[in-house]
Amino acid sequence: MKDLHRPAGTLADSRDPVLLTPEEAGWNYTGLRVLRLDAGERRVLETGEFEAFVLPLAGACTVRVDGLVFELAGRDSVFTRVTDFAYVPRDAEVELFSAGGIDLALPMARCVNRLEPKYGPADEVPVEVRGAGRATRQVTNFGTPGVWEHADKLNACELITPDGNWSSYPPHKHDEASECEVVNEEIYYFRIAGRDGITPDRAGFGMHRTYTADGSLDENVAVRDGDVFLVPHGYHGPCIAAPGYPMYYLNVLAGPAPERSMAFCDDPAHAWVRAGWADEPLDPRCPVTSHEGRLV
Repeated sequence: MKDLHRPAGTLADSRDPVLLTPEEAGWNYTGLRVLRLDAGERRVLETGEFEAFVLPLAGACTVRVDGLVFELAGRDSVFTRVTDFAYVPRDAEVELFSAGGIDLALPMARCVNRLEPKYGPADEVPVEVRGAGRATRQVTNFGTPGVWEHADKLNACELITPDGNWSSYPPHKHDEASECEVVNEEIYYFRIAGRDGITPDRAGFGMHRTYTADGSLDENVAVRDGDVFLVPHGYHGPCIAAPGYPMYYLNVLAGPAPERSMAFCDDPAHAWVRAGWADEPLDPRCPVTSHEGRLV
C-alpha cells in the first residue's frame, strides 16, 4: 500500500504544492491539485477525464472555460470566509488568471459524463454545525449531494475544527456497498492556522487517525499545514485540532456508485457517542465563518 500520509513538500513543488492523481494515490477516481499563481499570472489547464471544482483557498481569480467567464471573489484565508467556486467539466481547457495572486484547490474526480461549467455563489453555500461540546465543528457543504447536484462523480466539503476540538468523529467508513454506506475514496487536505487563528502556519499541528477493525491498518499521525492524508478504506477519525491551532480540511470523495453519495457507517464501538450530543451544548465558536466573513 502506498504511503497514506503525504506531508507538505513531498507532493509536488512550491508552485503546485499538491498534484495527486488517482494513479499516484493507488486507486481509481479521486484526485486533488493545489496551485499557486503569482500576481498577474495566467495558467491554462486541461481537465482530461476529470471534472473538478475551482476552489479559492487564499486570493481571487478569473476562470475561463467553454467561452464562459467566472469571477471568483475568493477569500483571504480558509479561516476567514466561505468562498464562491466554479465547477469545470471533463475534456475542457480551463484558463486561470489572478491579478493579486492566489492559492487554489482543484478537487477532482474521474468521470464519464460531461456537464456544463457552472458558478457556485458563496451566499448559496450552506454552513452546518455538527457534533457538540468538544466535538463541535463547522461543515461547509459547497459540493455535497443534496446541495450541489451539478457533478457526475465528485463530492467535496470543507471543515473547520476550532482549536482543541475533535471532528470526523465518531470514526466512520465508506469502503463497501451496504445498507448504510457506499464505496468512496477520500482525500483529506489540511490547513492549520498559526497563533492568530487565521494565517496558515507549519508551526501548528493536529492529529488524524485511520484504522480497520482487524488492525491491518492502524495509522495515527500528526498533520501540519499543507499535508494530505489518503483514506482508501477503513474507519477514519478523529481529526483533532491541537489547543491553539484551529484545523481546516478539504474532503474530496468519489467512487463507483452510479449515484453520488457520501453515505457512511460509524464504527459500532463508538457510535453511541452521537446520542450524548443531544444533551450537550454546542461550542459557541461554531460556526466560524459564513459567506459574509468571520463570525468569531
